[in-house]
Amino acid sequence: MDWSAVTAEDLVDALREVDWSTPPRPVPEFFSRFTVPRSYSKWTSRLKCNLYYYRTNYFILIMFILGMGFLWKPVAIIAAFMTGLSIAFLNDSFAVTFNEKVTRTVRQFSPHLAAKMRPPITPVLRGRPSSKRSIHICGRPRWVFVLFFSAVSCILWLTSCSLLTVLWALLIALFATVLHASFRTPNLKARLNTFREEFRAVWRNYSEL
Repeated sequence: MDWSAVTAEDLVDALREVDWSTPPRPVPEFFSRFTVPRSYSKWTSRLKCNLYYYRTNYFILIMFILGMGFLWKPVAIIAAFMTGLSIAFLNDSFAVTFNEKVTRTVRQFSPHLAAKMRPPITPVLRGRPSSKRSIHICGRPRWVFVLFFSAVSCILWLTSCSLLTVLWALLIALFATVLHASFRTPNLKARLNTFREEFRAVWRNYSEL
């Protein structure tokens, strides 16, 4: 895949739609080999490739650095968790998996309530959905949960009086992510994984026709 032709918008859309249920890459592989990119185009291609391939590792790294920054402030740790959860809800696969697990758990205690938590049925016209299927969580649109957890996290940040600390921790986490993605040499697994994801996307689009 030619990552130099991939725009930042394409990368964000891919990260939003990709399956995040896969476990993170092994730590030895994550810190395996580092080299300096030879040119600006090589750097941008490597950055996008690593951000996509090691997405779960970077998410854990950011959450770990934020957690270390608030080790002695439990309220701030909860706020960081809420912030991470609201960001995770923006990913389609995470939101769908979360909704399925919650609905399955509720069904064991109250099948009637679990039935109300099902997403609405998308109407089908001429064998195709009338519009792109929207993501629902517990029977409500996804944006309701994103706004709710974002508002709760903001309130907790203000309550803990740790806004300056979170800004520094977030800057350090983002800097560490960009630094690693810039110098980590893409391996053969990353290229094969990219081709596999491309095949799955093409096959998924073909099966929907």
